Order: sequence, then C-alpha cells, then structure tokens
Amino acid sequence: MVKLGAAFAAALVMAHPAQAAQCRLALLLALDISSSVDATEDALQRGGLAAALISPQVQNAFFGTADHIALAAYEWSGRYNQNILLDWTIIDHPNALVGAAEQIGRSVRSHNAFPTAMGFALGFGAEMMERAPSCLNRTIDMAGDGQNNEGFGPLLAYREFPFDGIVVNGLVVSGTDFEADSNLIAFYQREVLRGPGAFLEVADGFEDYERAMRRKLEREVGPPVFGALQPVPGGE
Repeated sequence: MVKLGAAFAAALVMAHPAQAAQCRLALLLALDISSSVDATEDALQRGGLAAALISPQVQNAFFGTADHIALAAYEWSGRYNQNILLDWTIIDHPNALVGAAEQIGRSVRSHNAFPTAMGFALGFGAEMMERAPSCLNRTIDMAGDGQNNEGFGPLLAYREFPFDGIVVNGLVVSGTDFEADSNLIAFYQREVLRGPGAFLEVADGFEDYERAMRRKLEREVGPPVFGALQPVPGGE
C-alpha cells in the first residue's frame, strides 16, 4: 500500500510540476524618434537601452525567479510612423537577453522628421500587446523628450484602445529648460502613467539615458515587492 501511494504521488508530480515556469511579464519598450531627437541623441538612447538590458543589475532582475519575461520594442514619432525593433521574444536565458539587446543596439532609425504623436504610439503599443505571449502582467515602457503635439493624446488612446490590464510607465528625457522640463514631467504624470504601481523615471539629458533606463528596468522586471505599489493619481 505504501509503495502504491508513493507511486501515485510521483505520478501526480510528473503530471503537474509544482515549479513549472510561466511568463510573469510582457514588457514592451517604446523609443521616441520624433524630430526633436537628433542623430546623436538617438544613438545615445538606442545604445543606452541595449547597454541597460545587459547590465548586471538588470540581468539579475530578469532572472531573479524561474518565471520568464516576454520582451519587445518599437520606435515611434508621427501618427503613422511606428516601427518594430524587436518582436516578441521569450527571455528565459541570458543568451536570449543578450541577443535581444544586440538586435536593438544594431537597429537603424526609420524616421527623423515627424512630430510627437504619443496617442498613436500608445495605440500601436496596445495592439502589439494583443499578440504578446500570455503573461501574468503587461507593461508598456514609454520614453520621450516631449509632449504630444500631433493627433489625440494618451488619455483618449486609453479610452479607445484595449488597455485593460496594461500598466504604462514613463521615462522623461529632460533638457536645459527647467520650466519646459517641469511641464513635461507633469504631462507624463497627468496623462501618460497608467495603472497600479505605474511610475516615472527622469533622465538628465540623453547622456543619462542608460542610467535612467537601467533603474527603470530593474524596477519593472524584478520580482514584485508586495505592499510596495502605490496607486497613480488619475490612473486606472
């Protein structure tokens, strides 16, 4: 009887592995390539993102649990100017993360003369999320150096596109104009951040992009700290 019970228990374990890996997060990275971003700044953000992804801190965050992450990235500017840099990729091993970072780092800017259509960019991100792998959480990482100046804004995008269950975090790239930077930060806080625990990171110019992105990725992909999330004013 004891042997039969042990065999039955072993069969249950084989049929339902207790530690089966799953996707804990679908993370979609969005890079601003509007006309306010020059060639040097674009190289800094593209290279900075690639370097941040393979930094020791971010790698530790990616692989802090057995559950994996699905990663994708796109660039955006005008209303019809979005381009996928990295399609959905399962990051379940350091080599997969290095490969994704290299693909982003090698990417070539698709446009350089269009305005900042953030509502369209967010809509593109929501539709891209529709075909993401099935994951426990979904986050869009929206980086930019300016406010929406073409078409509808983020708040309308959140009403018109499928954003249920999607958190939107922000990375603001500041400049040298204190008033303009303050207005941009307020715009992100008021209109871009969305969902429980959504947060904003600020880079002190594009030279600081890698550091700011590294901090943000650590927080986004690391194992959640229960009780640490605070609601965003006006967030859904």
